[in-house]
Parts: sequence; C-alpha cells; structure tokens
Amino acid sequence: MPYSVYLKKNEEKRLLRGHSWVYANEVARIEGKDKNGALAAVYASDGRYIGKGYLNHLSKILVRIFIRDGREDDETLYRERIAEADAARRRLISDDCYRMVFAEADDLPALIIDRYGDVLVLQCLSLGISLKREMIVRVLNDLFRPRGIYERGDVAVRAKEGLPLESGVLSGEVPDKVQIRENGLIMSVDVKNGQKTGYFLDQKENRSAARRYCKDARVLDCFCNSGGFSLNAATVAKEVTALDISEFALANMRENAALNQFTNIRTQCADVFEALRAYKAEGKKFDCIVLDPPAFCKSAAEVRDACRGYKDINLLAMKLVERGGYLITCSCSHYMTLPLFENMLADAAAASGRRVKMLEVKIQAPDHPSLLCAEETMYLKYFVLQIL
Repeated sequence: MPYSVYLKKNEEKRLLRGHSWVYANEVARIEGKDKNGALAAVYASDGRYIGKGYLNHLSKILVRIFIRDGREDDETLYRERIAEADAARRRLISDDCYRMVFAEADDLPALIIDRYGDVLVLQCLSLGISLKREMIVRVLNDLFRPRGIYERGDVAVRAKEGLPLESGVLSGEVPDKVQIRENGLIMSVDVKNGQKTGYFLDQKENRSAARRYCKDARVLDCFCNSGGFSLNAATVAKEVTALDISEFALANMRENAALNQFTNIRTQCADVFEALRAYKAEGKKFDCIVLDPPAFCKSAAEVRDACRGYKDINLLAMKLVERGGYLITCSCSHYMTLPLFENMLADAAAASGRRVKMLEVKIQAPDHPSLLCAEETMYLKYFVLQIL
C-alpha cells in the first residue's frame, strides 16, 4: 500500500505556496507501507491533498513534492519536464554550456543536469531520483543524443540520503576534458574531477558583466578556480593575478589562458587569506579585486563563523583596492542571505575606513532560476562595490 503522509496542523502553508520539502518533524503520521524512495502522497492535517513526492526515512527532508495533481512519476512526466526546462534555457542562452535542469526550480527536486557541449553531467541528490536514474538517462539520450552522459555522485548530501558517493560514465563516451564556449571564450572543463559538475555555470553572466570594471586594470582574482573571472577580466585588463590554493585548479586555469592566447595572466598558488595579508604588508594595491570563495557556511549553525570569515576577507580586500577601484564580492551559500551579506559588507566597509559605493547587485544566472516560495533556491549573491 503506498505511503500517505499527514502533516501537523498549519504545516501545509509553505507547501501550498509551492515549496517542495516536507521535513520529518512536520509530519503527524504516516499511513501505508512501501520502500524508501517510493512515491508518497502528502495531505494537510484536515485531509486536503497537497501533492506527491519521493519519501526517504533516512533524510530530514522526508518527502520532496514534485507532483501537484494526480499524475504518476512515469517516463512521460520526466520527458515533458526535462524538455520544457531545456527549451526555457535555449530561449535565453546562446552558449553551448548551461544548467539544463535545476532541481526544485524545474519541478524535479534533487535532479541536476548540466550541459557542456555534447556531454551531459548528471547529479541525483536524493534516493528517489537516484532510483529513476536509468529512466532519466534513456530520456536524455532520446531527446538530445549526447556524445556521453556522466554522473557526478561525489556529493556529500548523497550520504544523508543513504546513497554511495560514486561517479562514472552512464552512457556513451565522456572525455576527461570537454571544450565549451562561454562569453566568446574557449574553456576546457574537467567534468570528471572539476568542482561541482566540472565548472561553475551559475556565474557565467556575472563574469561577463565584470569586464567593465577590469578595463586597463590590475586585477586580482581570488579563489580563481579554473579561471572564469580571470579570463573574462583578461579580455580588457592590463594584467590579471589568478590566486587559488589548488595547483590542480591553477593548471586548468593556465590551460584555459593558453587556449585563448592570453599573456596578461599570472597564477599564484596560496591561501587567499594569507596572500591578502602579505599584499597588505607589502603595500601592494589593485584596481579591481574579485572575491568568489567557496561556501563558508553549509548549515545554519555555521552562519556566525561564516560572517566573521566573509567580513575578514572583504575587509582585507577593501584595503587593497586603489581609490576609485572596484571590489566584486560574492557568496554562494543560501544561509548567507542577501540582507545578511549586505550588512556584513557594510560592517567591513566601516572597519576599513574607506567610503564604499554599491554599484550592482546580481544573483545566479537565469539557467539557475530561483523560486520566490523557496529561499534556498536563491543562493548566489554578487555585489560590485566602488572603494573610495
């Protein structure tokens, strides 16, 4: 008998607004008997039907709702939603790299599909979605005929779902490196070993927008990874210093610089905090600094410590920017909300002794859409500040 999940009183409000997640502590009772990963119907305390989603007793997110009517989770549903998600991207994006499916935002919770040229990279981040993997691969092959499909299952959240951390080829042939075009640049993406699914596609439009602040400038790109901001800056900058603690990332950055025949980029392998302090001690200045760090907080309990880390690094950067220059600063943690991030920047500006203007505020690229009903889906903050 399929699961029927009944919520505690008033716990349905967030879900009726369109949110997908049902937490275990919001549930009054569960009726029926099925296996983990099976489709479960969710009801309000008064018996009103809310929707269906995959249930997993091992996760704090007990159910992830993605069907609001009477449909089943068959191949037709997946085919329609994946095709619709891809068509929405193609209306907006001309490059051959984009996020094709973004989980909750595309009514397929816990499913990520990224396109890198003729290669698709898949992440199944819940048990229920993982059990549908073979069907999803079949749909992707039928719809898009990719050269290959690769799974990046080396994501910590899978362990919370009781899933193994594993990656590998699911279909066709997948080379170690895939070349894509981004903002007119050639990028070599390591889909098997690079960060996330190989590259940070969510900053694509922000990297292009950064060019206006890098014209004829001495640019420092901190946490440069494979060089997205560095290469976009190099199209207009006098010189770019690409700084990262990972020599693996810097090797990829140098490869990308060579592909585009840039000679105005140098790399530095160092801890960013230590490097910024060393620059300050030397009296070194830059016309534009980019801060695009990894998430400093991955849970609500870490927010206070993360705020200190963000303030520290932004304060250091503000002191290293020439008068009239720019600081482009980002956070990719949804726990560091936009108001919280802005307040932290105001505190850093006050402590720096510099007068700071806010010129631009952006979020993630439109192929990573966020839902107004789910603040977790709006995770990326991108601020451009002028330092006076």
